[in-house]
Amino acid sequence: MAELGIAEYFGIGEALGIIGTLFVVLYFSRKQMQSLSVDIETKILNDLDDKMHGMVDMAIDRPELAEILDRDAASQSPKVAFAMYVLNVYAYAFHMRQRKVLRDNEWGGWLRSMRAAFKGGTLGEHWKTVEPEKWFDPAFRDFIDNEIVGHE
Repeated sequence: MAELGIAEYFGIGEALGIIGTLFVVLYFSRKQMQSLSVDIETKILNDLDDKMHGMVDMAIDRPELAEILDRDAASQSPKVAFAMYVLNVYAYAFHMRQRKVLRDNEWGGWLRSMRAAFKGGTLGEHWKTVEPEKWFDPAFRDFIDNEIVGHE
């Protein structure tokens, strides 16, 4: 069996060090790409949310425009339109929590706000009448029904 000198051991160590460094760089670049992907998706959701806010503002200013989305909306009161707006904001906060954009303390504030609005205001009554299955995804509906309305 051939004996390896100290220079060969250093050469092997150097090669292992380079390979290890490549793995570390690959790992952290992958993590960075995942983070970048979440940031881009969050930016797109923010843009879509801004557009939704603009549509709701127009519908509140001119209720006759709301019938484009829902034939019965033109006959609804401004209170119903505002309730839908509030529910959309809460749905947005919920989805940002799912995406881990909102931290625990921020989410805690939103959660208290939602529970207070459902308990102390008329939002709970509107939730029952706005046909949430038409407007909100199942995860948000389950959250409202189980975590907000269920805690009253």
